[in-house]
Amino acid sequence: MLSAVDAPRIATAFDVGGALAMSGPVARGVIGQIWRLETERGAWAVKEWFERPDADELAEGVAFQETAVAGGVPAPSVVRTPAGNWWTDIDGAPVRVQGWIDLLDADPSVDPVAVGRLVAALHQVPFIGTQLEHEWYTEPVGAERWDALVAASRVAGAPFAERLAARRDALVSLDALIVPPGPTRTCHRDLWSDNLRATAAGGLCLIDWEDCGLADPSMELALVLWEFGRTDPARARALHDAYVDAGGPGRVRRRSARRTSGSRRPRRNGTGPRGPAVGRGRCAAARAPRTSWPTRRRR
Repeated sequence: MLSAVDAPRIATAFDVGGALAMSGPVARGVIGQIWRLETERGAWAVKEWFERPDADELAEGVAFQETAVAGGVPAPSVVRTPAGNWWTDIDGAPVRVQGWIDLLDADPSVDPVAVGRLVAALHQVPFIGTQLEHEWYTEPVGAERWDALVAASRVAGAPFAERLAARRDALVSLDALIVPPGPTRTCHRDLWSDNLRATAAGGLCLIDWEDCGLADPSMELALVLWEFGRTDPARARALHDAYVDAGGPGRVRRRSARRTSGSRRPRRNGTGPRGPAVGRGRCAAARAPRTSWPTRRRR
């Protein structure tokens, strides 16, 4: 595990200037946590995993993130080592560094026009990925797994257990809406409001790119319309129109569903594409109020 005394080694490994201080963890998730590193050249977000991740699998998300940033999508800048690696090992702890951006709390009521334009830009990033669709996003949950989740919630004494049980039949019926995806492209696949945030400086920032992979952009758009439109048709329409006007390729034309963009659902082994289903390791300052994240700052 990292500590503040590791600041000089991390700063040297990623060539971000002389270390001044490292504080945190400022945010923690299921599979890792975030530290704030301050150096002579600015502030940086340091991610530490609790267990060694599949670096080859995550590398595609890093490359997609870099390509998106280069194309103008507001997102964390990726910091690489002088040798070109996006992560390094500090006493057995896998570590990566990104720039730092001050984020506001997750808020699905942010400007829907800005959201639509950002997602349109994301869906036009010229990137050819190889991370295939994962069953997490495509398979129906099924009555058996919902029943298991209800039972587990009751055993754990979860405060929502009885409400979940009351909605069990309705949730099972939603499986009938699951349809196969249309044409796919590399998508973020986790476009909830805790990952698409307003920044303290104004504008938006898209974080937590580790679930990137092939998906149907129309279905990712549908997720975004629900998350940021909720029960307000005017907001959903404004978002959709901004997305289309900005050249986004997705379209929502029928009543259907698919678990795209980080849908949170149980699997038989209790895990998602990157780890445990509960929270799915959203450790990138995504849970912390006014935490910060990326864009490289230079003094």
